[in-house]
Amino acid sequence: MNFQPTPANLDLQCRVRDIMERLVLPSNRDWHRWADAGVYPSDVVEPIKACARAEGLWNLFLPGLQPDEPGTRLSNLDYAPLAEIMGRVPWAAEVFNCSAPDTGNIELLHLFATPAQRERWLKPLMNGTMRSCYAMSEPDVASSDPTNLQTSIVRDGDEWVINGRKWFISGALHPLCELVMLMGVSDGSPDADKHRRHSLVLVPLKTPGLSIVRNVPILQHHSIEGHVELLFRNVRVPVSNLLGEAGAGFAMAQARLGPGRVHHCMRTIGQCELALELMCERALERSAFGRHLADYANIQDWIAESRVEIDQARLLVLHAAWRMDTQGNAAARVDVAAIKLVAARLQTRVLDRAMQVFGAMGLSPDTPLAYLYTWGRAMRFLDGPDEVHLRTVAREELAQAKKRRGAATNHFVPYAPSGH
Repeated sequence: MNFQPTPANLDLQCRVRDIMERLVLPSNRDWHRWADAGVYPSDVVEPIKACARAEGLWNLFLPGLQPDEPGTRLSNLDYAPLAEIMGRVPWAAEVFNCSAPDTGNIELLHLFATPAQRERWLKPLMNGTMRSCYAMSEPDVASSDPTNLQTSIVRDGDEWVINGRKWFISGALHPLCELVMLMGVSDGSPDADKHRRHSLVLVPLKTPGLSIVRNVPILQHHSIEGHVELLFRNVRVPVSNLLGEAGAGFAMAQARLGPGRVHHCMRTIGQCELALELMCERALERSAFGRHLADYANIQDWIAESRVEIDQARLLVLHAAWRMDTQGNAAARVDVAAIKLVAARLQTRVLDRAMQVFGAMGLSPDTPLAYLYTWGRAMRFLDGPDEVHLRTVAREELAQAKKRRGAATNHFVPYAPSGH
């Protein structure tokens, strides 16, 4: 395996970095000014989107891009360093039409949409004129295991009737959001295969019976694009709004997660790099008890540990991306669980150290650190909690141990006392 970027990829990195430094960072203050006023900063984002698309930096995340679709076809490994660069400013991925949850929804539509669904939903999403959300998590069950979902999808003639409640649905308040990709139970029979009971249905956000209950705050702050609670009361959509086959929703949802977790993890690594840079600058500037913080051994330890941990995490994510590219998403299932676990824990550790070096300022909105910490803490739940990923890794390790059971005992050398 070779993680050295190609000359073409290095050129893309330079071009993405140029957009970030030339357009995104100078607009960051205005973005936050509008967001703090409760208005999504479309006037900030849309002009930069137009520039990024004009420069060919568009839909960079989709390996299966077709010649007639807008964007640049990249492997997961090629896209990973670009996601890291974008991640340094949390809203920047939208500029390149590479933001979640659209990336995962576009990938599913790309794989399973009918021609009519492609025209109605996929094309606008790929053109950046529409946004979407993905409705899986539910408040009343442990929905990290999708087999527990309770939202019902029942066929009534030529329509699906949907009833249920979803929450922490990211992006539903974005002014361009028009589509809810909903996962629910379409086979409620007690003897149904628990992995063949679910379906994915495409629900227009303004469908009668679908209401936004609230925007759920994350560690006491609200996201302007929303992490909302949705209520479905006898929501009716045409049978043609089913994505793929009935009962295939669980498998489709699992297929969606692999590339998306690489994107999340590399954006996290970009944010951790930013936090480390800020921590070092602060340690060199700030004095306590007559010495700069950078002169204290414990601060040096935090800096060194952060550098090593970031580099370790990056290599693990790149390996997962490489494996998806070379062996397929299913083969990388355990690798993907591992990177999600490692990246979320990395972010809270590195951000915690940076905040400590900044002192009380680190808790304030004067730096991005507090916000990035809350996102790292949220990552330990979203796309599956740490415990689920630990179990995935452990089960694979135990399965391999069963296959080679007894082989390890050959490494034991019996103790034989001298003279016997």
